[in-house]
Amino acid sequence: MKNKKDMDIMKNLKTIEWLKSEILSSVAGLYQILANGEHDMKEDVEDLITNTILSSFLLGKRLGLDYDDIGSNLLDKVKLNLIKDHKIEQWHGDLSELLDFLMSR
Repeated sequence: MKNKKDMDIMKNLKTIEWLKSEILSSVAGLYQILANGEHDMKEDVEDLITNTILSSFLLGKRLGLDYDDIGSNLLDKVKLNLIKDHKIEQWHGDLSELLDFLMSR
């Protein structure tokens, strides 16, 4: 019989694999919806993007990262891309808007 530590490691590995498949499924679903060009897809797109973000945070946690570190890294990446004058910022101002959103939380 396996000891508790072995069971916890196996459970964690299974959870990691499950989360990876959740992320891939959400991204695949997003591609499918966008490729089909369905009308009234806002809720579905929002749901799939939210699932991808949620699963990514949970995967990071299972891989030993802290939620605070992931959030801080995200904030740093937004700021860095603002400094680099990323094209998405030049064209749409999305990074400034995202930074304002993240800072207000």
